[in-house]
Amino acid sequence: MTEKLMSLKLRIWRQADARDKGSMVTYQLQNVSPDMSFLEMLDVLNERLTLDGEDPVAFDHDCREGICGMCSLVINGVPHGPEKATTTCQLHMRHFSDGETIDIEPWRAAAFPVVKDLVVDRRAFDKIIQAGGFISAPTGSAPDAHAAPVPKADADAAFEAATCIGCGACVAACPNGSGMLFTAAKITHLGLLPQGQPERDTRVIDMLHAHDEAGFGGCTNTGECTSVCPKGIPLETISRLNKDYRKALHAAS
Repeated sequence: MTEKLMSLKLRIWRQADARDKGSMVTYQLQNVSPDMSFLEMLDVLNERLTLDGEDPVAFDHDCREGICGMCSLVINGVPHGPEKATTTCQLHMRHFSDGETIDIEPWRAAAFPVVKDLVVDRRAFDKIIQAGGFISAPTGSAPDAHAAPVPKADADAAFEAATCIGCGACVAACPNGSGMLFTAAKITHLGLLPQGQPERDTRVIDMLHAHDEAGFGGCTNTGECTSVCPKGIPLETISRLNKDYRKALHAAS
């Protein structure tokens, strides 16, 4: 059976550099296989642009396995596109229709300035991690696996938070440009484990301060962040952050 190929109209944000105003540019792309990933489709477009002597579309990518958090596209107004719990690199063209118009834009947030085209500067996340995303670990041989028992509920919640890949979709979806879901995930997965207790109070205070200093907006619990998170980090993670923050302030007073 012959595979039915698609023709697509792509409207892509093109911006030469951080100082450029930028605009949407339209491209027609034929012979798109429904089995291609979204990034493979962009690869095909870039091959054509390169052969035509044009500047290829710049976009972030690395593992293309939904793990690294590098891919960062707003597709038809939705970070990572129409499929739930799916990163852009794992999104396939079979979820689009022949002849469809697809809008492709970068993350939009004050803390994520555009570098070029679809690439944004996400170093603001690094500043949050540097402020407290670590533990104190004594040197020496590795401890026995069961030396520090962890309640099953805490272990499950910590693992759930640790699945955050730091892609920034939560920020792109939030009407306030808040990075609270990312920050809460990093605070929660350390704060629920015994190894994270020594810095638990200072961690939440310092990481929230770094979040605000980096230019992220405040959280108003709209829940847009969780709806686009490719790893399904729940909104309750932010509640845990707020609880830890209140305890830390009380302990510091």
